Order: sequence, then C-alpha cells, then structure tokens
Amino acid sequence: MKNIKEHIRQNQFKPVYLLYGSESYLKKLYKDKLKTAILGESDEMNYSYFEGKGAEVPKIIAAADTLPFFSDRRLIIIENSGLFKNQNNLADYIKSIPETTHIVFVETEIDKRNRLFKAVKDAGSISEMNGMDENNLKLWITSLLDKEKKKITGDNILYLLSKTGTDMENIQNEVEKLICYAMDRAVITSEDIDAVCTTQISGKIFLMIDAIGSRKQKQALDLYYDLLALKEKPMSILFLITRQFNILIQVKDLAALGYNNTIISQKTGLMPFTIGKYLGQGKNFTMKTLKEALQSCAEIEELIKTGRLMDTIGVELLIVKYSAA
Repeated sequence: MKNIKEHIRQNQFKPVYLLYGSESYLKKLYKDKLKTAILGESDEMNYSYFEGKGAEVPKIIAAADTLPFFSDRRLIIIENSGLFKNQNNLADYIKSIPETTHIVFVETEIDKRNRLFKAVKDAGSISEMNGMDENNLKLWITSLLDKEKKKITGDNILYLLSKTGTDMENIQNEVEKLICYAMDRAVITSEDIDAVCTTQISGKIFLMIDAIGSRKQKQALDLYYDLLALKEKPMSILFLITRQFNILIQVKDLAALGYNNTIISQKTGLMPFTIGKYLGQGKNFTMKTLKEALQSCAEIEELIKTGRLMDTIGVELLIVKYSAA
C-alpha cells in the first residue's frame, strides 16, 4: 500500500497492479485511488472494466492494445476473475504491455505459483490487503469520527469492535450510524453503540457460548432462535460454535503454558483485544468439557449430513446438552 501511495504522489505508475486479500474495503479504496490518479475524475473513454470468471483474455488484450484517446494513459480494471488460479497467456502479454496501458487486478484468492502472479511481480506492484491490525483499526475509527468532530474513548472503540468484528466496510457503516444517531453530541458513548450498532453473527455466537458456559440455557436458546429468525443456516451456526470451542481450547492451552496475551494473539491470529474475553470465557469450561464439546459438534455434523438428524434440532440438542445446569 505504501508503494501505491508513493506512485500516486509521484504521478508515476507501474504497468500492472495486483490488489488481493480478504479486506474488500481496502481493495476498493486503493482501486478507486489508482483509477482517479491514472485517469482523472471523468475519463471513461480510456477505461475498460472486466469482472468475474467470464472475463475473456482476448478481449482484455484487445482493450490493452488500444491507444488512449486524447490522453496519455489507458486503464483496465479486472476484478474477481480467477485468472491467478488458472493458466492463461496474460502472463506472456504483460511482458510486452504498451507503455500507455495500465492494468489493475483486484482478486480475493490467488495462487502465488501461478505464472501470471510471477509476471505481475516482475513487471508491476503487488499489495496484499487482509485488513488492519488492532492499533490501526483504532486510529482509523478515530479519524472517521474526527472528520465529523466526534470523540470516543479507547474502551468504547474496543466495545464497538466486539460488536462489528474487523470487517472495515461493516465498521464504516456502523460508525456512520453512530454519527447520525449522536447528532449534535460530541462524544460517542457505549449506550449509543448499544442503541444502533448491529452485533455480527460471530458476536452472537460468543454470547451464546458465554450463556452455555454460565448454564443460562434459556438465554443460549433465545440467541439461537434469534439467529434462525435472521435466516442464518443451522450448519453455519454449528460451524461457528465449533470454531468457538476450538479457539477456547487453543487459548486455554497456551495460557496454561505460561504465554501472555500478546503471544497468544500472535500464535492464534486473534485480535489482541479479544484474548482477555476468551480467557474469561474459558474459565467456564474445563479442558475436558471443551474437547468433549468439540467431539459432539463433529458427531452432530455427521448425523445431519447423513440425514439421520434435522439440522435445526441437532444444533439445539448441542446447546441444551452443554448449557444444562
């Protein structure tokens, strides 16, 4: 990303760029920045866009070979094409791309062994965009609020993140809701967050496991029924419950080995601000219970997939079993 900023600042661009990774917000942000910097605000005559796995290589090459009209540059953006996971002759073409043409690939998944990836690496610039770390997320949220002359405490930023997750597009939407809700008030409070911010499914699963560990069966089942009412699939819920139990086993095990929260975060890939919450939740379960629960998840998944148990009932039985007093 630093390379892209520098290229834009100098107004000197590589023939080809690859933006890839799981963070849609960052990919869109830098795609738009490159488009504006290379073409300007309104030059659509020298712009071509290809999307999806139906993007045809001959048409891409034909567009790339077309000289720009009353401009020094032509831009082609290719999005979610899958071209970095199959064999094609774009890798050879990039070696001789016209000086007037720039191509920006925007992909979610790539294969670094692919010839096209290697060609882009040699001729252009590659940026992996998988989201910000905790500190940068805090700074970014603060900057979004500063633009609207709003303030928020560090604790409330963490509380907001516990509800929204770390997807930047979702965070931006929730911050915009908070700004509108607060109106003339300068400080965003936890009450504001509770009033307008939507808890993501992963957050609801966390609360459900909390209720299970605290033996609050009614609360755990109510959360499950809420998720079903929101059209969440039982198998998706089962997957997330399994993931949660697995995380608790890892965190509990690493803590028992004497690792601090920072090291646990690094080893598990979890955000540092979540580790304390997982450690607290893990106290509600013995390691034996967590391993049994993980085994039960696998058994219920098998029963559902083989048609011997309805998916909605299977997940409900799991919740009832581990939340029983």
